[in-house]
Amino acid sequence: MPFIRSGEAVVHEIHGGRFVSYVRPGTGGRDLAAWRVEIPAAMAGPAHTISAEETFYVLSGRPRLTIDGESAELRPGDAAVAPAGSQLAVANTTDQSAHMWVTTRVGLTAELADGTTIAPPWAH
Repeated sequence: MPFIRSGEAVVHEIHGGRFVSYVRPGTGGRDLAAWRVEIPAAMAGPAHTISAEETFYVLSGRPRLTIDGESAELRPGDAAVAPAGSQLAVANTTDQSAHMWVTTRVGLTAELADGTTIAPPWAH
């Protein structure tokens, strides 16, 4: 199934963010998963260590990404790459929502600071 319509996207909410899943095994993605994430105003997600490389493309707003201790506020059209095994944190310190398109490998997991491992459904 090479085409995924917006009505087929599945919405997940976790840690204050909204993840709209498009590409995943259930829609034909074998190797890659891709989703749009909404980061509400004044939100900071928990730092986590990722098992696979993730790429981020900013659609709107000014999200702040921290990858292995290096931080940057990104603007629409900017992109970032978080390598596998890196520690990642996403925040939005502005008063408006931010949106990014995110791509990774199917099967990504994330380990939180307390040792809890999450298998995000939008990447499985």
